[in-house]
Amino acid sequence: MSKIATAFGIDQALKELGIQDSNNGTSTGSDNFASGDVISSYSPADGALIGKVKTTSKEDYEKVMATATSAFQIWRTKPAPLRGEVVRQFGERLRELKEPLGKLVSYEMGKSYQEGLGEVQEMIDICDFAVGLSRQLHGLTMHSERPGHRMYEQYHALGVVGIISAFNFPVAVWAWNTALAWICGDVCVWKPSEKTPLCGIACQNIAAAVLKANDLPEGISCLINGDYKVGEMMTHDGRIPLVSATGSIRMGKIVAQAVAARLGKSLLELGGNNAIIVTPDADIKMTVIGAVFGAVGTAGQRCTSTRRLIIHESIYNQVKDAVVAAYQQLRIGNPLDENNHVGPLIDTDAVGMYQKALEQVVAEGGKLIVEGGVLEGEGYESGCYVKPAIAEAKNSFEIVQHETFAPVLYILKYSGDVENAIALQNGVAQGLSSAIMTNNLREAERFLSVAGSDCGIANVNIGTSGAEIGGAFGGEKETGGGRESGSDAWKVYMRRQTNTINYTTELPLAQGIKFDL
Repeated sequence: MSKIATAFGIDQALKELGIQDSNNGTSTGSDNFASGDVISSYSPADGALIGKVKTTSKEDYEKVMATATSAFQIWRTKPAPLRGEVVRQFGERLRELKEPLGKLVSYEMGKSYQEGLGEVQEMIDICDFAVGLSRQLHGLTMHSERPGHRMYEQYHALGVVGIISAFNFPVAVWAWNTALAWICGDVCVWKPSEKTPLCGIACQNIAAAVLKANDLPEGISCLINGDYKVGEMMTHDGRIPLVSATGSIRMGKIVAQAVAARLGKSLLELGGNNAIIVTPDADIKMTVIGAVFGAVGTAGQRCTSTRRLIIHESIYNQVKDAVVAAYQQLRIGNPLDENNHVGPLIDTDAVGMYQKALEQVVAEGGKLIVEGGVLEGEGYESGCYVKPAIAEAKNSFEIVQHETFAPVLYILKYSGDVENAIALQNGVAQGLSSAIMTNNLREAERFLSVAGSDCGIANVNIGTSGAEIGGAFGGEKETGGGRESGSDAWKVYMRRQTNTINYTTELPLAQGIKFDL
């Protein structure tokens, strides 16, 4: 193990999570079906090898699907409250393993340890939500137009749910889908990001132990590993009625076309190009806190990260100077050290995209007011650490129109009333998260109105980043339109059925049609 891993107990964390032999760079978790090529997981924190995982071959995939489809026949017949009890036990086990799993998330992905713990807490929270929901999978009762008839709607388990998750939230997004799918009676096949495979194995180990303790089929929770080719097996598979995919817009379009071609269902959570509007009535201190955390949290690698700060011209310089001053206080380094604010990007490819974005914004006429750059020297040996940057720009710039998955914040100026700011905010292809900073009630309500923000998430006096379990999470336009987590998001994991019962001795037909025999 590396010095950082040893100092922060990563080896012990791996053992607690059932990932053995981490000292010699191998992994023997719940990837029992895997016989394909080996992928290696390196920590962006220090560049050290954490472990190796076998990928899923076509033959392996068929074994996984046979196991999952067989398990579904059993799991779907269990009462929903019983399924909720299993999810409750899973949540309790997560509570017990919160610290080691949070450390693994931090070390393998690169987010701060506090954010790693927060991600595991999101898993726990969605389990709590799902347990209550397991007794509330309500249908509707309707009045029939025919005498002596009763009509109602009910929801049934959908089947095998395929989950494709991204590296930036290597465990929480899987749990958002899985906890709801399980209480709905579905089974899950999960392909985690090939950049964070050990987080996937850790979660599978936890789930497998809970299922075994309840004498339930292991196929209720299945794991497959590999790159996009493994994901393609899932998206083209008619045995998977729903594919939930989180990632880039480019990836989402490929998934959507493949699933739609077989008339399947897809739940897409794709890119964001999120903005905070700052009006003359904004609280500047709150604005700075929301903007800075939104832009640099998780090193700008959240789909809800703040990419654009749209400031009214009357307070433009004041807000800009305050944000720039806050950036000077940021500490960049080892994500497991809680004294640091910003950790590394996921890998050197992400660093390359970050550098290209800074070059392009300058080439298009923008001005860097907080210089970026790649950090070198002691503590930065992985080559994945960069400086959060700020650029003055225009919304029309090509680079501003696209999501850069890195800590790059574009500052834009608007004049006139809040409608002009809303037009700028909406003037991109993505529609995930949005926020307005104002103490003006009329501005806030205008922002939330039907002609206001066109995003799936619209906040007042908080930033764009983060979401609560109780609300449905997702966005519009090229963000994909999917909804996960709270509210009635559970309905996407089930199929709706309308039932009509005739309790008479006659068979009247609808609309008074006569068909006498």
